[in-house]
Amino acid sequence: MNSKEKTQFHPSHDRRIDTYINKSQAFAEPILRHLRALVHQACPEVKETIKWGMPHFMYKGEILCSMAGFKAHCVFLFWKGALMQDSVLRENAAGGTAMGLLGKITEMDDLPEDKQMLAYLYEAMELNEKGVKLPKNPSKSKMDLVVPEDLKLALEANTEALDTFENFSYSNQKEYIEWLDEAKTENTRNRRLKTAIAYMEEGKPRNWKYMKKWK
Repeated sequence: MNSKEKTQFHPSHDRRIDTYINKSQAFAEPILRHLRALVHQACPEVKETIKWGMPHFMYKGEILCSMAGFKAHCVFLFWKGALMQDSVLRENAAGGTAMGLLGKITEMDDLPEDKQMLAYLYEAMELNEKGVKLPKNPSKSKMDLVVPEDLKLALEANTEALDTFENFSYSNQKEYIEWLDEAKTENTRNRRLKTAIAYMEEGKPRNWKYMKKWK
């Protein structure tokens, strides 16, 4: 299939994701199409949506996984990767990096074998089926600080904000994470995430308004 060939519409597909893939970089299109197809193969009941400007896949009312294409790489996230059996997935989920649980994907060969990807997806589906929840405050120590997946994705899409976050002190990182986790609704969390990225793009910590440097 030509890299610029348009994605054919399927009843279970969200047209916004078709548009997202078709507008992505040429190298990213086959990767994103393949990942999308694997998700549907593993989980025919999956529902597609766009959250935070990126493709997400919902199952049993919860996020199952998500993907994104950037200028030079793609990422793929299992939303509950921190609870999955694979040690690499768990380490990447807990590592605080914004490169996705499979690392930076620049070509098809960077992806796990289809059999392995399907096994990951089946495991992620089972977590949603059982109603397993990620702990909202899984850590009190610097070593265990977990960056939420939506924040990882948003940071990956904004290099200035990502640079700020990675150079923040532990306490500054924690303030942003806790602010997001304390949101009572998804709309509130989305607004806070947008604000957080805007602040960090300018190099500002969460409570910059109370600091002499920013007055």
